[in-house]
Amino acid sequence: MDVLHVDCQTCVARGPACDDCVISALLGAPSQGVDLDLDERAALAALAEQGMVPPLRLVPGVRPVRSVPSAQPWQGYA
Repeated sequence: MDVLHVDCQTCVARGPACDDCVISALLGAPSQGVDLDLDERAALAALAEQGMVPPLRLVPGVRPVRSVPSAQPWQGYA
């Protein structure tokens, strides 16, 4: 089964595009994300094509990375 995991926390379009995304409109940007199968994606696409809901604005990204301290001059670089 082809499942799309929609994770609002890692979406590159997060912020301005959230207000015009079907996930935010229907679910309020769930913190755990949501899995959509092919039938669910087709149904949401059909509703969006008719203007009944906004389209899926997901732009998959990577999880936020914690900053790493830079090397001190005396440590050198490998």
